[in-house]
Amino acid sequence: MSEALPRPTVLVVEDDAVTRHAAVAMVTDAGFSVREATNGNEAIRLLDREVGIRVVVTDIDMPLGIDGIKLAACIHRRWPEIGIVITSGKVRPKDGDVPAQGRFIRKPYSEEQVIEAIRGVLAPHR
Repeated sequence: MSEALPRPTVLVVEDDAVTRHAAVAMVTDAGFSVREATNGNEAIRLLDREVGIRVVVTDIDMPLGIDGIKLAACIHRRWPEIGIVITSGKVRPKDGDVPAQGRFIRKPYSEEQVIEAIRGVLAPHR
């Protein structure tokens, strides 16, 4: 009898409820376990108490608390083993804003783009 491998957990950080729910559905449909946060501060609190989050997918432009660029930098510093995917339809990250192993995708994004980016940042950590 084979034991099922645990599904990697992805944290989706997005202040817009419609976009967040769509992203959560995409990631869930691709077979990942998903957590969600509405802003960067909530994401950091979740990362502080939950072990096992392997990838964070975050929007850049979030009005409450820290933005996605600062969140990515914090995650890269405190949890370097977590993959980071940054998204935005408004802001384009400058050189150095996306951590070395991270990915940036522009909104609107397709399900394929999101899943490919998640798998891409997961690969070095398998």
